[in-house]
Amino acid sequence: MKTFMDENFMLQNKTAEKLYYDYAKEMPIIDYHCHLPPHEIAEDKIFSNMSKIWLEGDHYKWRAMRANGVAEKYCTGDAPDEEKFLKWAETVPHTLRNPLYHWAHMELRRPFGISRLLNPSTAKEIYDQTGQMLQTSEFSARNIMRKMNVELVCTTDDPADDLKHHIKTKQDGFEIKVLPTWRPDKAMAVENSDAYNDYLGKLEKASGVSITGFDDLISAINKRHDFFHDQGCRLSDHGLETFYAEDFKDGEIKKIFETVRSGKPVGQEMVSKFKSAMLVYFGIMDYDKGWTQQFHVGALRNNSSRMYNKLGADKGFDSIGDSEMARPMSRFFDRLDSDNKLAKTILYNLNPGDNAVMATMAGNFNDGSVPGKMQFGSGWWFLDQKDGMVDQINTLSNMGLLSRFVGMLTDSRSFLSYPRHDYFRRILCNLIGTDIENGEIPDDMELTGTMVKNICYYNAKNYLGL
Repeated sequence: MKTFMDENFMLQNKTAEKLYYDYAKEMPIIDYHCHLPPHEIAEDKIFSNMSKIWLEGDHYKWRAMRANGVAEKYCTGDAPDEEKFLKWAETVPHTLRNPLYHWAHMELRRPFGISRLLNPSTAKEIYDQTGQMLQTSEFSARNIMRKMNVELVCTTDDPADDLKHHIKTKQDGFEIKVLPTWRPDKAMAVENSDAYNDYLGKLEKASGVSITGFDDLISAINKRHDFFHDQGCRLSDHGLETFYAEDFKDGEIKKIFETVRSGKPVGQEMVSKFKSAMLVYFGIMDYDKGWTQQFHVGALRNNSSRMYNKLGADKGFDSIGDSEMARPMSRFFDRLDSDNKLAKTILYNLNPGDNAVMATMAGNFNDGSVPGKMQFGSGWWFLDQKDGMVDQINTLSNMGLLSRFVGMLTDSRSFLSYPRHDYFRRILCNLIGTDIENGEIPDDMELTGTMVKNICYYNAKNYLGL
């Protein structure tokens, strides 16, 4: 019987161990999609306790706590930090076979060096010990990133953001690159005219463009796109329920914009047309600057209207959706590709039933210009666990080129989430090591070890050009 989470955790044979220790373990981390708060990096934040760094903003943990019967005040509410942590510690033993159990203990081991299991009997001691460590400069935001061998992170930023925290971090001479990612979802969200017009006010202020017509909108967005590029941004990201690929004419889009700008609502057909047009314009902008575009698709958000009205978005009430995916995705990519304006692209699906759709759709639009131009991205959100990662790796292996895969990311708001890269690397090495021991691929460490190093680090570095 193996010991829980020993040094060979998830490595089930000697070849997997060799691949991990010799080729994967020490690779730097390129975290090209995350939700770290840029101001916490800029100010090199010191966290007062584990609840502040570990529980705030973590909807994964909140969902588990609610499922365990924990009251909302200990999740998003105003309960004292220590009480929130103790409620999380009560929940952890009930997360067995959920990835949270693995992640929690991996994150206690690195960077804190704590190997005890977290449960009600150890919670107070662990809370006090980590709290003392966190209040030292050794565990500041930047020093945690250094401890975890991070080379680069890309945050998630709105076109109206001023990026002052990215600018300060760079001016400080912080050796780890902290770059913005262009996330323009709000710039096309015309389904709520009041919220959209409020957003346009922010975009006007950021761009210096008075937005009265659709051409003004595009001008303002172009200015912000240029600004992001000047600050080192080379990736965009779109969070979509599905792809939008309706036929549209420029005149139609201008009329839709005028209607929304006047404060009037528009129907779903017009919303879909507008979003279709904006995705095309965004895609062309990205192509013209040599960026990589990312699409996170398939979430059905804010399912509990009661809790959304009480707490707002991103509080743990989202789930996997089942929207039509293949046909609109094909039409969208084909439109850009037909005009030779299809940028490098990474696709992330939330519904595991879309794995093969994503992998085969990506293959339709590779053109030989860039190795792995169209990427089937890593397991995302509900799929960034062992089974989800294995399924993604196996699907990509069967229907594309695993060797060109750009690898793992955290997609996290927490500075303690970097062990997810280690989790992925162990799973990857175990899969390849098992294939070698089964005689399914050659026992050639130069061949397979190089592939592992590329997936863990070099592919992303070369592909993204960062």
